[in-house]
Amino acid sequence: MKTLLILGAGGHGKSVAEAALLGGLWQRVVFADDRWPKLEHCFGCDVVSDIAGLARLSGKVQGAIAAVGNNERRESWCRSIEDTNIPLVTVIHPRAFVSGSATIGLGCAIMAGTIVGTDAVLGRAAILNAGAIVDHDAVLDDLAHIGVGVSLAGGVRVGRRAWLQAGVSAGYGVAVGDGAVVTPGMVLSAH
Repeated sequence: MKTLLILGAGGHGKSVAEAALLGGLWQRVVFADDRWPKLEHCFGCDVVSDIAGLARLSGKVQGAIAAVGNNERRESWCRSIEDTNIPLVTVIHPRAFVSGSATIGLGCAIMAGTIVGTDAVLGRAAILNAGAIVDHDAVLDDLAHIGVGVSLAGGVRVGRRAWLQAGVSAGYGVAVGDGAVVTPGMVLSAH
């Protein structure tokens, strides 16, 4: 039975678990969360460790993903996964559309209803939340976090650890800097 370890048993972790199980590549999901051992279950799955205890799970799971919206914490958790020699994996919801020409980095979470267009590039551990659109030739650097319903037109570039919150819209060729936080509903246009 192919088992996925998800770091983080919060709302995003539950969404990633559902996507993984619906996708058919994983038959079982377990969580690591710092509320363990008090927290025993999440989304009908077992919570089996805290984050510090990942090493004891090596060889017992076939892949892991860091499922937390906080970009700095996600980066740290990805390092923890790699330090244990558990493969860092990407989870794509079966109701997402990802172009065959897109490049998807390790550790990405691509949620329900998202569209990833032709020749788009997603860096390591990027998040695309439900209903996000990343059109042709857009580039998301490592750890970019794209909120629910965000629309990125062709050629948009989102910097490392940038967070575009729900409903942001970015026109053709817009560049969002590293670490930027764009508030919900903002409309960005190239100058």
